[in-house]
Amino acid sequence: MRQLIFFNSRDNLLRLDMERIAYFEADGNYTTIVTKNKLKVQVGISLSRMETALGEQLRENASIFMRIGKRFIINREFIFNIDCAHQRLVLTDMESFVYSLPISKDALKKMKDLLILSRV
Repeated sequence: MRQLIFFNSRDNLLRLDMERIAYFEADGNYTTIVTKNKLKVQVGISLSRMETALGEQLRENASIFMRIGKRFIINREFIFNIDCAHQRLVLTDMESFVYSLPISKDALKKMKDLLILSRV
């Protein structure tokens, strides 16, 4: 079932299907939302506020998203490769997109450990 996320500002209403969001990237007091079809939209919400909004709107489905460090919230469904040595996280749907994100070694190690623990 499709679940939509809404972001409302004074001048705009943005409606996104959560399954089509690849990741969110912090940019000061703004967040850039990047979708599977490579659409990029910037909203006037900090990444911390975005994380809270995702939890409030998606409730139990919010676990599809994972915060990594200070800069990214990623869609867990698209994790392909965690490369701690080269400080890279690769997200892909194996069909239409590949994103390679620069992430600190510590954040990647924590993420890797969390994913391994959640499988047990």
